This record gives sequence, structure tokens and C-alpha cells, in this order.
Amino acid sequence: MIKAGIIGGAGYTAGELLRLLINHPETEVVFVHSSSNAGKKIWEVHEGLLGETDLSFSDTFSLEDIDCLFLCSSHGASKIFWENNSRPSHLKVIDLAQDFRDESFGYIYGLPEVNSKRIKTAVSIANPGCFATAIQLSLLPLASAGLLPHKGDINITALTGSTGAGVKPGATTHFSWRNNNISVYKPFTHQHLKEIKMTLEKLQPGFSSRLNFIPMRGDFARGIFSTIILDCTLSQDEVYKLYKDYYDDVPFVVISDISPDLKQVVNTNKAIINVLVNEGKLLVTCVIDNLLKGASGQAVENMNLMFGIDQTTGLKLKPSAF
Repeated sequence: MIKAGIIGGAGYTAGELLRLLINHPETEVVFVHSSSNAGKKIWEVHEGLLGETDLSFSDTFSLEDIDCLFLCSSHGASKIFWENNSRPSHLKVIDLAQDFRDESFGYIYGLPEVNSKRIKTAVSIANPGCFATAIQLSLLPLASAGLLPHKGDINITALTGSTGAGVKPGATTHFSWRNNNISVYKPFTHQHLKEIKMTLEKLQPGFSSRLNFIPMRGDFARGIFSTIILDCTLSQDEVYKLYKDYYDDVPFVVISDISPDLKQVVNTNKAIINVLVNEGKLLVTCVIDNLLKGASGQAVENMNLMFGIDQTTGLKLKPSAF
């Protein structure tokens, strides 16, 4: 049994992580740390867990008592955490923030579809960003075959739900602003571009095309709907076969003959991808749940791989029919 602890237990990703871990057949949650909620029952903050667990938040923890630590605090907090705490030699760590996604300090970038072998022997994992996950899954087959264009732009638009902004309220997360509204933010400069470029350049040395990434806020709670347009010399059949072959033995990634809907992946750990070639252009559409495949579900995938468990354990979640 894997004994797990969570730091930063009050946020959306921590809530989803708890939902997965307390139902995971190989995992026991030992502590959930949150200074601001210490003493409260978990379900008082993550209300969907009412009846699922009697755990309470704690403002203390012992890293010696666990096998795997999940860091779910805000970006930048992970580095501060390790400045103030000693890490036991046996402890494996999965960081859901962006602090170590450059693979500094011995962390391995935790995208299973490209790094599964390294993840299996890793002790420190930097979990990918949600946008980065959808975009990389859309481009991995091309990059692995050296088929990303060397000239020209790759144009990316991705729409995310309000949970992507985190649990702390802000001007652009209030219902009255978000409802019936769509907006662009951080065009061309989003922080996930760094990790996307890192992966693509490793798979396809010399890749230097410009990634024009336009993130957008959607008027829904969870999910990412990503579209990518780029130059392509392959036929429809060739592209489809390339993607089907690449993801043939990969769990959770589904190549669809038709353009997917966001509701097909919400509350699941799936990524659904569709490819369409038209007059020398390739459209790649990908949908994921930002809190699961884009965060906590992927973190559990990484835990499973690190501890030698089947990658899908605890993650066979069913989408809603509506």
C-alpha cells in the first residue's frame, strides 16, 4: 500500500487528487495539509467527498511517514517548501506546480506519453501543465517522426474552464463575469510554452517554428478544447495512421474519426484527438479535462508508473451521459 501525503490540500487539483486517491486500491492518504483549513473535515471544503472520507485537514505533517508526496500549492511554493523542509531519502515526489518543469534539481517531466520509461525509475516528477498536456499530445506523433514544419507558424487556440484559474477568486473567475463570456489572456506569452517547446525540441532536434498560442477563458467550469493548425504534406490517411500507430498501446489517448466534444472527457482521464487534412493544412483537435488528464489524473498516472503499478489503476472513470 502506497502511503501518500498532500501539501496544499484546499485547491481544485487537490480535491480531484483526493477523489482519486481515496478510491485507489493501492493507496492510503496519510495527511492532507492546509494551514488555513486545519481541523476541518475534507468534505467541508471539497463537498463532493461527503460520505467518501472522514479525513481532516492538518497543519502538521511528517514526511517520514509517507512514500509519496504530492505538492499542490501555487506556482513558486514548491521551491519554498523544500527550502524549509528536509526530504527523506525514500520519499518520491510529484509536483503539480510549474517550479521544476524545466527538469531542474533532478525532476523528470511527467508526460507519460513521451517519458514513461524515465518516470518508472524517477523519484521526482514535475507534472505537466494542463494546456501543455493537450497541446503536446496533439503534436507528439509529428515531432517523434520529425514532421513538424521547419518553417512557418504553428497556430494554437485553446479554451479552458474556470477551474483552470484555481480556487482563489479573481476578477475573471466570478460567475457574473465568466457566464456567457469568452476572453483571451496571455496571448503569445503563456507560461506553458516553455515546457511545450522543451519537449518538441527533444523529440525533433532543430525544431524552431513559432508557436502562436492564444489561450482563452471559457464560460464553463472544467475542460480544455484545443485546436492546432499547421502546414502538412501528408494525406489524411497518412496522418491518421501516424497518430493511431503512435498511440496504439497508450492508455487514455483516443484517436477519433470525428471532431470530439468537450463533454466526452469531462470527469475522465481521457484525451480525445481528431486530425483533419485540407489543402496542405492539418487541423488537430484535442479535448481533455484540465483537472484530471491536465493535472491530478496525470499525477496519479505518474504515481502508478513510479511504484510499478498498472498505469490505469484508479483512473478508469466514466464520462457523464449528459
